[in-house]
Amino acid sequence: MKSISSAKLILLQPSPNNKQLPIWTTLSLPSHHRVWLIAFISFLTFASLLTLLTTTSTSSHSPPNPNLSISSAVSTSSSSSSVTPLPSHIFDTLLHYALTANSSSRMDDGDLRAIAAVLRRRAPCNLLIFGLGQETLLWRALNHGGRTVFLDENEYYAAHFEERHPGLEAYDVSYITKVKELPELLAAARSQIKTECRPVQNLLFSDCRLAINDLPNQLYDMAWDVILVDGPRGYHSSSPGRMSAIFTAAVMARSQGAGSAEVLVHDYEREVERVCSEEFLCAENMVGHTDQLAHFVIPRNSAAAAAGEFCVNRTAVPAGSL
Repeated sequence: MKSISSAKLILLQPSPNNKQLPIWTTLSLPSHHRVWLIAFISFLTFASLLTLLTTTSTSSHSPPNPNLSISSAVSTSSSSSSVTPLPSHIFDTLLHYALTANSSSRMDDGDLRAIAAVLRRRAPCNLLIFGLGQETLLWRALNHGGRTVFLDENEYYAAHFEERHPGLEAYDVSYITKVKELPELLAAARSQIKTECRPVQNLLFSDCRLAINDLPNQLYDMAWDVILVDGPRGYHSSSPGRMSAIFTAAVMARSQGAGSAEVLVHDYEREVERVCSEEFLCAENMVGHTDQLAHFVIPRNSAAAAAGEFCVNRTAVPAGSL
């Protein structure tokens, strides 16, 4: 068996005759040179691998660039705060089609215009609406860029709306009241106005009989800018009535945020809506009304609320006379 006295190193270099094509050239190296060459190549490979591992480790464990984090946060904040209201011509077009819709179940023109005027000023805003109906998609569209939440007594109706209109946010409410119980419920609320039925509180933990306290927790932490009470049913003595909706709207309007919230009550000509609005939303806060719609501007952090009262001057009908 012959001993190997030399090794061949294969190099790739340009051909002197044709620069486009490579030619193979071999160099013969002595045996001891071959050992040193292999050692040198192994060292270079190890050094390259060590450098790669060190760089990767440093990159993965180094703290984030604070300037980059701030920049990202500012960018996110700017994008969320840069939401603009619906362009006026689109707003007017939507309102026009709502007003010209041939439906016996929709609101009167004056009521539609009054609510739209509030949304024109406040949108995009946090809008809470009791009741799903003919105008549901209109209110959601006019509050473009804001958060619009609907509450309805019928869980199947709420699920149906959400299924047919992706992105619409609706929750069902289990009302335990009836229209015929108005005197009893009003008397109970007055007797607990300093405790369970306070004007400023987290309703999630309230035992007031008029408080709606089974909504998702996040809704109680929202500063609602506009609240529309257009549900539940209240046209019959055994209907749930809007006592709880109006009380809950009055507390929510006062309990979070600063400035003021606007509350609108539809079907104001009915006894429950009128009496409960005067009791919890207060005559001094009313800024306008039509035959069927009352508009209240509720100041937050008012002196009356701080004193545990809904109204400065109670003008509601005494509970015993209902």
